[in-house]
Amino acid sequence: MVTHLQRSPLHASHLAHGARMVPFAAWELPLQFAGIIAEVRAVRSASGLFDVSHMGRLGVRGPQAAGLLDWALTAPIPSLAVGRARYTLACSTDGGILDDAVVYRSGPEEYLLVCNAANRDTVWRWLLRWQTERFGDAALEDRTLDTAMVALQGPQAPALLERLASGVAGGLTSFGCAQAQVLGWPTVVSRTGYTGEDGFELILAAEGAPRLWERLVEMGAAPCGLGARDLLRLEAGLLLHGADMDSAANPFEAGLERFVALDKESAASAALRRIRQEGVRRKLTGFQMVERGIPRHGYAIVHLGAAVGTVTSGGYSPTLDRSVGLGYVPVELAQPGTRFAVDVRGRLVEAQAVSLPFYSRRRK
Repeated sequence: MVTHLQRSPLHASHLAHGARMVPFAAWELPLQFAGIIAEVRAVRSASGLFDVSHMGRLGVRGPQAAGLLDWALTAPIPSLAVGRARYTLACSTDGGILDDAVVYRSGPEEYLLVCNAANRDTVWRWLLRWQTERFGDAALEDRTLDTAMVALQGPQAPALLERLASGVAGGLTSFGCAQAQVLGWPTVVSRTGYTGEDGFELILAAEGAPRLWERLVEMGAAPCGLGARDLLRLEAGLLLHGADMDSAANPFEAGLERFVALDKESAASAALRRIRQEGVRRKLTGFQMVERGIPRHGYAIVHLGAAVGTVTSGGYSPTLDRSVGLGYVPVELAQPGTRFAVDVRGRLVEAQAVSLPFYSRRRK
C-alpha cells in the first residue's frame, strides 16, 4: 500500500541540488545533499541551511490564547513577552510527554506554537480539547501547509541574515523573535535552532520559500538534510521526541524538569507534582563509548550482565571524533563517570555516562 507523502514548498529546490529524499513523519524530505559528515562540518564551521517546513505551525490568538497555552503546556505563558519565544512541553494528564515545542509571542493576544511533524495532529487535538472545554475565547489555526520554515544555522548565520534583512540579526538575542521583510516577504525570524550553534529560523508564506532558499545557497549556506540535523542535535544533547522521550516518559526522567513550572495549574500539574514527590527510578543519560563501537537506537544497555536500559539515540560524532549516545538507565547509573556496556550487535562495548551536552559552541 502506497501512502501519500506531503511535499515541502522547497521540494523542487532539493531535487535541483541533488538531495537524496526519504520519507519522514508523512513527509518526503532530504536526508542529505553533499553528505552527512560534510554538512555537519559546514554548520559547525560556517553555515548550513535546513528545510523544516514539516514542523507543525499552529496559531493561537484571542483573549484566552495565553490561558489556553498556559493550561496545555508546562511553561508559564502569560509572562512570555511580545517578541520572545520559549521552549516547552505538552504533557498528558498522567505526566507523559506528548510533544516538545516552541511558543512564539508575536502580539498581545497572538501566539504561534511550533511542534514536531509526527505529533502535529496530537498537539492540535490537545489544544482543541482544552479550547472546547475551558478556553472558548481562544481561536486556533493550523498554518503548517500555508507557510514554510527554514533554519539557517552556524557561526556565519548572523552575517548572512544581515545581508538579507539589515538590523534583524543584531536586534535578536537567543529566543528572540521579530517580524521582518525578507526578500519582500513578511517573515517571522527567531534566534532559535536545533543544532547547538547560533542561528535563526524563518517562517514565511510557502510561495516565498524557494527564492529565500536559493539566495541563501548562493550566499554560501550549505544545504543540509535530516541526517546532519540528527547528528548536530545529538552532539548538542538535544532530545528527539519519539526516540529520547515520548508519552511513556515524564520530564523528570528525561532531564527536562527545568522546563516545568510546578507553581502554576495546568492539565498535567497534578500528575507532575506527584511524580516529583515520588521520584523516578530511571533517568536519561548521555554516554560516550570507551571502546570502539557505535551505539544505535534500540541497542541494549547492560550492567553486571543484565540489560538495564536501551539506547534511544546514538552515533558517531564527527565534531568530537567519538561515538556518543543517549539512553534510559536506573538512576544510580546515570551519574557522570559511571561505566556500563552497550550491546553492539552481540558484542558488549564499554561506555561511560557523561554530562550533557556532548558539544557546546564557543561563545563570544
